[in-house]
Amino acid sequence: MNISVFGLGYVGCVSVGCLAQFGHKVVGVDVNQNKVELINSGKPTIIEKDIDKIIHEQHKNGRISATQDYQLAIANSSVSFICVGTPSTLQGHLNLEYIFKTASEIGEAIKKKNDFHVVVIRSTVLPGTNQKVGNIIEKASGKKRNEGFTVVSNPEFLREGSAVKDYLNPPVTVIGSDHPKTIEIMRDIYKVLKAPFMVKEIQVAELIKYVNNAFHALKVTFANEVGNICKNIGIDSHDVMELFCMDTQLNLSPYYLKPGFAYGGSCLPKDLKALKTLAHDAYLSSPVLNAIENSNQYQKKIAIDLIISKGKRKIGIMGLSFKMGTDDLRYSPIVEVTEHLYGKGYDICIFDENVNLSRITGTNKEYIDFHIPHLSELIESDLNKVIDKSEILVITQKDSRFNQLVSEFPEKHIIDLVRISENYQASNYEGICW
Repeated sequence: MNISVFGLGYVGCVSVGCLAQFGHKVVGVDVNQNKVELINSGKPTIIEKDIDKIIHEQHKNGRISATQDYQLAIANSSVSFICVGTPSTLQGHLNLEYIFKTASEIGEAIKKKNDFHVVVIRSTVLPGTNQKVGNIIEKASGKKRNEGFTVVSNPEFLREGSAVKDYLNPPVTVIGSDHPKTIEIMRDIYKVLKAPFMVKEIQVAELIKYVNNAFHALKVTFANEVGNICKNIGIDSHDVMELFCMDTQLNLSPYYLKPGFAYGGSCLPKDLKALKTLAHDAYLSSPVLNAIENSNQYQKKIAIDLIISKGKRKIGIMGLSFKMGTDDLRYSPIVEVTEHLYGKGYDICIFDENVNLSRITGTNKEYIDFHIPHLSELIESDLNKVIDKSEILVITQKDSRFNQLVSEFPEKHIIDLVRISENYQASNYEGICW
């Protein structure tokens, strides 16, 4: 099948590679010329496990290309995936400018086509967006929905750092559609996946991602609060939560239920904020949802207070991106902690292999240069140099290279935000909430 993917960011890049690996011919579309050139040279636009190999291989096989010309992309595809960004506004609503602009462009392009076109919303959007996108395409194309085109909601469930694995092994494939023929087209696109193929009402498909991520955010903060209480009264929080997580009948997945540092990334903060705004706009009270971000912010304060309490001025940050295996700095909680310490005059040195690489390759350079240029100057490519310059080492990622820091550098104080090991009892080691 010939597919176009609008937006070559995180979701779009992974979609281009994996859809091509399924055997489809895929053209990526983006306004950013650099991203287009990366894809057309067989390189990914992001740093993510395995995506570089997939993009390279599928480009070599002739299944992948990219363009800034949306007219050309639509003319040469029968299905278009919308994967553009949906950032939060200051009020917590989603900025759907890119979604609506893409819908308008698709409408203009399919006006010139005679065959039926399927538009798939892969971006995370609130209920009602599918209908608005359909209205925009109808107006731009002069065609009627479900006659000349249709709009499908197909939410993604990708974790940064394991996005390719998640794409190829989803817990469920969700399709929100009111057009039977299109449901079969989507079933054919995803036929290689073993996950249940669930067809739901469009608004159900639009909402599920927010419900998932709000609950994931809740699990993180719940476990952290348990950890803080346990530490205060001398109880091993991980022993407590190990028992809690053994109950898979009532307590559900243990994935996020690990006492540790604050959550971050581009999904949980944004989607939690959107769900809270949705409740607010409906004049509903949601005290638990409203409390999650406060607790998450408090966990950052605990980390800051813990570091400051050691009375040392030279701080080594072991990982700046929001989690291991990605270069994504958006909403990374350790960035906020590091900026606070830097602003208080602490001597900061940072080791993060992926962030350093993305700064060089340009995949995350624009964000680094615009948002944290002062921190960018503190990144050191040599781990040993960071260790030598620091009195306190703050571990933020489960990198195997950090496993021996406690035993190898007894003169350094180790503050662990991710529980790098279960066995540390050394006097120079302390976990954030265990």
